[in-house]
Amino acid sequence: MIRAMIETSLIDWDGKLTTVLFVDKCNFMCPFCQNWELLLNPEVFPAISWHDIEERIIKKKRWVDGVVLTGGEPLVYYEEIAEISSKIKTLGLRVKLDTNGAYPEKLQKLIDQDLIDYVALDIKAPFDETYSIAAGTNINVESIKRSAGILKNGNIDYEYRTTCVPTLINEESIETIGKSVKGARLWVLQQYVPTNAYKKEYRELPRVTESQIASLLMIARKFVTNVKWRGQTH
Repeated sequence: MIRAMIETSLIDWDGKLTTVLFVDKCNFMCPFCQNWELLLNPEVFPAISWHDIEERIIKKKRWVDGVVLTGGEPLVYYEEIAEISSKIKTLGLRVKLDTNGAYPEKLQKLIDQDLIDYVALDIKAPFDETYSIAAGTNINVESIKRSAGILKNGNIDYEYRTTCVPTLINEESIETIGKSVKGARLWVLQQYVPTNAYKKEYRELPRVTESQIASLLMIARKFVTNVKWRGQTH
């Protein structure tokens, strides 16, 4: 299940030094995914046992603030993720969950059990037919809306985040998404990294320019007071 690990990262939880754990499955297959090799060929990456994870976390416990659970989609492995989260919390560390929002009931359970401290929910596109293009498969956007509502109406700390993929995200789509996430606690717009995208045509797309960034942020701030630009992602 856990097949990749970054022992120390400064870019996966703002203001925190973290250990990052990657699961090897996802219910989406986004054409711009950076971790597609892990998802399509998991057997190439040896599974990492909890014993090994714990040992490596304990060695860095004095410096690391928390652990990020990402992938793939961690909630595909809900039972295992709940167990790992509980063990991480026992070590006195905080837990961040990265999720695509497709499993609102599982997300609610983790929150109710106090097994996670922060959630980053991907809002990949406007909640229309574009979303299935962004996800690489036909999906029910209502599930993602429910996950967004759980976070917006709850007490857990969270962010919505949108990777600004050319052809999927522009000024018009940010306006549309903005209306859906209005009043959110934090909306993060992320730079698109084309280098290792799953689909070849997405590797040839440009990064967002400085002038485009300024325009996207200006539009986003009409709907969410706290909007950030994140320039580096995996």
